[in-house]
Amino acid sequence: MKLEDCQLERLEAIAREAGAGILSVYESDDFDVVSKGDGSPLTKADRLAHDLIVAGLQELTPTIPIVSEESGIEEMEARFGWDTFWLVDPLDGTKEFIKRNGEFTVNIALVQQGQPVFGVVYAPVLNCCFCGGPGYGAWRVDGEDFTRQEIAVASRIQGAMTVVASRSHRGEAVDAFIGNLKNRFGEPNVRSMGSSLKLCLVATGEADVYPRLGPTCEWDTAAAHAVVLGAGGQVTDVSGQPLVYNKPDILNPWFLVFGASSGDWGEFVPSSAE
Repeated sequence: MKLEDCQLERLEAIAREAGAGILSVYESDDFDVVSKGDGSPLTKADRLAHDLIVAGLQELTPTIPIVSEESGIEEMEARFGWDTFWLVDPLDGTKEFIKRNGEFTVNIALVQQGQPVFGVVYAPVLNCCFCGGPGYGAWRVDGEDFTRQEIAVASRIQGAMTVVASRSHRGEAVDAFIGNLKNRFGEPNVRSMGSSLKLCLVATGEADVYPRLGPTCEWDTAAAHAVVLGAGGQVTDVSGQPLVYNKPDILNPWFLVFGASSGDWGEFVPSSAE
């Protein structure tokens, strides 16, 4: 299916409404933090954003099912029979939220036949929304005046590389990747960032590559993956194959996000990450 312009506008509005709900908790004194079964944190803001997004999407597209990070086991099992569905992370970067550093996002993606076809990534503290997908292009919308700007990945590599890395989950494999780049191209610039904003830095051309050599789930990446594709970039596993969604295992393989298509980014991945 192809989303209409009015649906795109409403989708962005849903993400902003969820962001406003998140900020209402962010600016309070009680996050109501609990630990989920995997040990990851869950806050009042995660639950509030989930409810707002699900209600908004059900009104926007009543026939399209929804999988959220906060969905129950019923949706998780039913998803295997769905060709088209919404994949949502109501609050990506909960650790960054708890740290109050502002680097968290609302992620909403439309997935068809295992591929993200459109995504919205909204950063409430920055009041910045990234939108896009294959066949749509990609853009960002900033500030209270909703200034819209088309975005695109860096078309070719010039001078020092810029690598974006996770603020909370960097790890030895990423350090080795950066070291391998240094040996070939010289000392790279490294930017640390939380949540799916890392993929968005590649989509805007502010970073050349984002190596994620550690665990993530499908809802962490789908929305920003679509934005990167709309901006002309790629998201692949370390062997160069595109990430796919709605797998039996909701975990992503380790992956690379990049703009310039020339060269083999996988050659900089340490053997321990393959």
